[in-house]
Amino acid sequence: MNTDVCEQSLSYVRAIAPYQPGKPIQELAREIGLDEKNIVKLASNENPRGVGPRTRAAIEAALGDLARYPDGNGFDLKQALARRYGVGMDAIVLGNGSNDVLELVASAFLNTSRSAVFAQYCFAVYPLATQARGARSIQVSARAYGHDLDAMARAVTGDTAVVWLANPNNPTGTFCPADAIEAFLKRVPERVVVVLDEAYNEYLPSDRRYDSVRWLRRHANLVITRTFSKAYGLAGLRVGYALAHPGVADVMNRVRQPFNVNSVAIAAAVAALGDMEFVAKCFAENLAGLRRLEQGVRELGLEYIPSFGNFITVRVGRAAEIYKRLLKRGVIVRPVAGYELPEHLRVTVGTPEENERFLTALAASLKD
Repeated sequence: MNTDVCEQSLSYVRAIAPYQPGKPIQELAREIGLDEKNIVKLASNENPRGVGPRTRAAIEAALGDLARYPDGNGFDLKQALARRYGVGMDAIVLGNGSNDVLELVASAFLNTSRSAVFAQYCFAVYPLATQARGARSIQVSARAYGHDLDAMARAVTGDTAVVWLANPNNPTGTFCPADAIEAFLKRVPERVVVVLDEAYNEYLPSDRRYDSVRWLRRHANLVITRTFSKAYGLAGLRVGYALAHPGVADVMNRVRQPFNVNSVAIAAAVAALGDMEFVAKCFAENLAGLRRLEQGVRELGLEYIPSFGNFITVRVGRAAEIYKRLLKRGVIVRPVAGYELPEHLRVTVGTPEENERFLTALAASLKD
């Protein structure tokens, strides 16, 4: 095969190691001949409770208009978000999941002459989005598996255009207190975009919650990203958003693909925002499940990283081997060697039954 055309692609693009999602249930079923109904997937931080009844009804109602293009401006969803957070509709950017919104930041602000700062053990999309634009990556060593904000502020250089910050962080689940983030924002130059990725915001316990939206009034360089893929249960529809200064939002919208959020996703997200009772129930059940997983892994004598999301990252030693043993028992978790955590596995909080299934399978896999 003639590869000359491939060599014409950008060298920094060819060097990218593609993002590896969690193994699908269907794939494992094909590989080892298991019934899909007997497989538990705890690999992708999805909401095991699905969607609320209001959201399901909205999805069904939206199916009749599939022959029409969606509203490219996402008016209904922007209006609902503006009301929820007390911002103007011109401060909102919609995306095909929050992953899409992160890519919009990279497209708008990064190039081959600029750099981006992110933490060790950060979400894989940050270095990928940075590398895809040919920008220089500045990785800052973690502190106790979490973001060292002081070190990250010091790492900003003259060519830095973006700082990526997740709270809580994925895949470690670590959390930065609000006062620490505020102090960080004051230290970062106003010319540098600070992306505060709050994909797991709805899982924070009440004593950890804070109002990051109010910071937008004082920090025009702040971009807050959130998603409907986690607590709202809409991972399959891919819808996320950013809240930002109207000028920043305008720049991001200039590189956004037309119709990047489909009509069913828009309708579902609007309904989900109005069903906070369902979200509150998911939060409570997730917290109970997280505590059960913590207890279970402690009883097995294993270390784990305290988490503030809907997952727990456990140190199991020979993680690659334990992962394979769990697969044979029909339990899918997430190996995180690609995040520089070769001895750990990340486990999504599932239903009570799924959590017990995992703990039983893990205990057996450790003994094999």
